[in-house]
Amino acid sequence: MNMETKKDALVVEAYPTRKEMGEAVAKDVGLAIQEILNGQDEVNIIFAAAPSQKDLYESLLTQDIPWDRINALHMDEYIGVTDDQPQSFRHYLKKNLFEKVPLKSIHYIQGENTDVDKECARYTHILATHKPDIVCMGIGENTHIAFNDPPVADFKDPKSVKRVELDEMCRQQQVNDGCFPTIGDVPTHALTLTIPTLISAPYIFCVVPGATKAQAVYQTLHEDISEKFPSTILRRHPRAKLYLDKESSRLLED
Repeated sequence: MNMETKKDALVVEAYPTRKEMGEAVAKDVGLAIQEILNGQDEVNIIFAAAPSQKDLYESLLTQDIPWDRINALHMDEYIGVTDDQPQSFRHYLKKNLFEKVPLKSIHYIQGENTDVDKECARYTHILATHKPDIVCMGIGENTHIAFNDPPVADFKDPKSVKRVELDEMCRQQQVNDGCFPTIGDVPTHALTLTIPTLISAPYIFCVVPGATKAQAVYQTLHEDISEKFPSTILRRHPRAKLYLDKESSRLLED
């Protein structure tokens, strides 16, 4: 049995296992895609690249989804990292989803582009052309969404894409997730979609399993809505849903 609650506008579902969680969110994403396609020809989806999303992506591959009508968008990328490096978010998305399905189009943030302003402008144009319909995302240990860490998060950010400096807790998470051997190996800067870009999508599916995320989940639901805890903004979204497993929801139990 899953547990379902609600905090402000945010629906929260907790499942006994990561597998059950992944299956539930994949089913809901599939239903949202079909609903959107009833009114338009294509669906634009922003995908996060993180170990927390693996259960969702594995389950999506089992769904009957019209991938050839989906334009895939990319949430964030390290500056100076190429797409063939294992730590690259592009590499993760290709390996776990994009190379396994016949997507209509794929639009990557090019982190190795030395002209950061030009790259931000290029991707801003892509987002304007392919306005997001769905966001599949997670929450960081410091409650970041995408790479909008508390020091740089802006609920009214005028930009769609921006360069950010990653805070220490965010960089340590990359080590905790097994993406880098030490914090010194983690890049210090990244390109990220901003918070207004993410919450502009009509549907948000936020997948947050694992014991290391329990505190961030608690803060998301119990702290005041503010940039100090960026993920709290999800509580204002009319169609956002938060999916948890037993470990990440443990602090919510009575």
